[in-house]
Amino acid sequence: MGSTVTTANTVGKTWDGGNEPLGASYGKLMMWFFIVSDALTFSGFLAAYGFSRFKFIETWPLADEVFTHFPFAHGVSMPMYYVALMTFILIGSSVTMVLAVDAGHHMNKGKVAFYMFLTIIGGLIFVGSQAWEWKNFIKGEYGAVETKGGSILQFLDIKGNRVAIADFAVVLPEEREQLTRGKGKWFMEEGSLPTYSVNEVMEGFKAHPELLIRTEVIFEGSKQEKENPKLYNQLNEVKHKTVLTRAESEKRLADAHLVVEGANLQHNEYGSKLFADFFFFITGFHGFHVFSGVIINIIIFFNVLLGTYEKRRTYEMVEKVGLYWHFVDLVWVFVFTFFYLV
Repeated sequence: MGSTVTTANTVGKTWDGGNEPLGASYGKLMMWFFIVSDALTFSGFLAAYGFSRFKFIETWPLADEVFTHFPFAHGVSMPMYYVALMTFILIGSSVTMVLAVDAGHHMNKGKVAFYMFLTIIGGLIFVGSQAWEWKNFIKGEYGAVETKGGSILQFLDIKGNRVAIADFAVVLPEEREQLTRGKGKWFMEEGSLPTYSVNEVMEGFKAHPELLIRTEVIFEGSKQEKENPKLYNQLNEVKHKTVLTRAESEKRLADAHLVVEGANLQHNEYGSKLFADFFFFITGFHGFHVFSGVIINIIIFFNVLLGTYEKRRTYEMVEKVGLYWHFVDLVWVFVFTFFYLV
């Protein structure tokens, strides 16, 4: 019987059972396995988001109306500006990571450390920006009213500009008690009480006849205008959400049962509750990846300064963490597209 002879020259060049399949080291191969599995996880999350969004497309919040804040520009509506800046910073950190990997191929310790440092700074700015964005999303800006059926009612002036509840609500001599586990039925409890009660909002709305209500439903050109068709058509076209007449506004407000400020896992002043659920989960999951990447980059950075990879005569560890960082940046491109652009 003949025997098969494998020469040393063929080992590692093809998938032949050698130590380096496809020419990749064990560490790189495992990193690619992790990236593929993590990509499938993110794909599942984004697919679920897509199905939910198109199922509730009529009540889904508009990103241009939700993400309007910019640092040190309080009260100025700058839709998507800061999100675009965050994206630019994260993509820029991916470029510096490429430069760090290239410097490692040339065994240039100084440049590797410099570009790794810039990558870490970019990652920290992105994580901090995401935390700041979460804070504004949770806090809210204008406030809204939730009806007994779960619909969200927002307030506008006669020109179609959003009006905050704090600008028209009145303060009534009424006592409100927060439900706690000690006082509630079956040990139930509720979150912090909103600034104003439903009665205070309703009384303030009655005292301001120039106010209107906008529902969470996207306007589709239906003929609802009764008092001034031309005016309400103009408002609905500009705001993209259905604006009610004064009479309809008073009728819908009578069904209010809760004042909502900001967004959490139970209530959302911007529209569909599922939007907030997906936003917190998907952006939080991605933010955890970025934060983990920053920690790993810091460890690699100090190893570079200590000359660990100079002694090994290879900067492959920088290349492996670079693969992870590029993956995190690529995932954000899809998250940015799904949540903010589409």
